[in-house]
Amino acid sequence: MTTLGLEEEYLLLEPASGLPAHRATEVQGLLEAVPEIGEDEIQRELLSCQIETATPVCETLAQAEESLLNFRRTFADAAARAGTLGAATGTAPWIRQGYPELTDKQRYEDLRATAPGIVGDQFVNGLHVHVGVPDQERGVQALNRIRPWIPLLTALGVNSPYWLGRDSGFGSWRVIHYRRWAVQGVAPYFADAADYERRITAISATGAILDRGVLTWMARLSDRYPTLELRACDVQLEARDAVLIGALTRALVVTALQEAETDAVPLVPDPELLDAALWQAARDGMEHHLVDLSTAERVPAREHLAAFLDHVGAALEAEGDTAWVEAGLAALAERGTGAECQRRAMHEGGMESLLGLYGRTLTDGA
Repeated sequence: MTTLGLEEEYLLLEPASGLPAHRATEVQGLLEAVPEIGEDEIQRELLSCQIETATPVCETLAQAEESLLNFRRTFADAAARAGTLGAATGTAPWIRQGYPELTDKQRYEDLRATAPGIVGDQFVNGLHVHVGVPDQERGVQALNRIRPWIPLLTALGVNSPYWLGRDSGFGSWRVIHYRRWAVQGVAPYFADAADYERRITAISATGAILDRGVLTWMARLSDRYPTLELRACDVQLEARDAVLIGALTRALVVTALQEAETDAVPLVPDPELLDAALWQAARDGMEHHLVDLSTAERVPAREHLAAFLDHVGAALEAEGDTAWVEAGLAALAERGTGAECQRRAMHEGGMESLLGLYGRTLTDGA
């Protein structure tokens, strides 16, 4: 069975206003006092209003879901004890005009020095899916082959429609925000692992990025783990949707590894078409059309999802994930993506209703 790991980033918000609350140090201390939470489960992000967690290496979806739910419940309690609201949203719906407080870490100060305007708006939270790969060479080949399907995964995971107190018009404003970094979007096609390293070294030498951690491609090989890391989706309102995206990502990577093993000819879309497809997916989510990159034609989003499931069906079956994914997709289709849920809450009751959605879904679901 192919291993899987999930990382989630959360915001701390003021319960009444919804503004970011810079109390991550206090919340971290409360989390560290809980015996059931291991030190490796608690991580600090760029801003002091953010907390990140990572599951252990998992083999089953049940393991991943249990890990996320346990942390989310403990995090929600710690956030409340610190007078804040924990929120699993891809962007803060509202921010102050002043420059945000950074986590006390030299790397983050260095990052601010390289791109202060971008760092000052980095109230964004993602879901990172790690899937085990045998080695870097095969990881690069898998990375090449998942590229045409990344916009679909982005569309399924949109959960950041609000920014500066207004609807951005995008299901994932977080994805659009990331387009401001020097290295962004879907990674290019690489000849092999040596080509991958050569091009990263060349980018680093320009001085445009601080280090390899600022390679903000939608997917890349992890420098810390023997994994392919997908970063194309917003953090999810509900843990079960994060695990659903993890299952779909695992199936896609497993399929890509099998195709590389048989030397199947990969689909290599024109880079500008792939970039436009990603932008469109971030805007529309699953509500309208997506681009079928094999034909360069717009197709209904649900039709494109069906084609994806045909593509990865054997891998889902091999990993034992088919029934779990079918149930998860049915639930998602019934209630909508995170962005749809956020818009529905805002329409029904304004900011109060939206904050209620954040608090409810962090631990219990919609």
